[in-house]
Amino acid sequence: MEFVNYLVAALFLFFIIMRFLPTKGVNNISTKELKVELNDKNKQYVDVRTPGEFKGNHIKGFNNIPLHQLAQKAVKELSKEKEVILICQSGMRSGQASKILKKLGFSKVTNVKGGMNAWS
Repeated sequence: MEFVNYLVAALFLFFIIMRFLPTKGVNNISTKELKVELNDKNKQYVDVRTPGEFKGNHIKGFNNIPLHQLAQKAVKELSKEKEVILICQSGMRSGQASKILKKLGFSKVTNVKGGMNAWS
């Protein structure tokens, strides 16, 4: 019984750690680097915050696809041929979004570290 408790604790810890590790194959950039990238028309810019957050403040050129709608809308609205740059408020939801896109077969995915909190 004690072994089972250790096993459950180890699995729980593993899943917690995996949730916060960067996704393999996802590029991470700073907001400073994003300012250079914004000039590239061959990239897709997606803000995964809620419509209310997006309406309150957003970066010109970003399209709003809320995280909870990303899996359904990505296949219809985004090209797997072009890089997708993701942003949210802090970088957490866009990190989750990058995992979703990778699972859907998007190969060029970039997450903006610090999100809108780091944008100035």
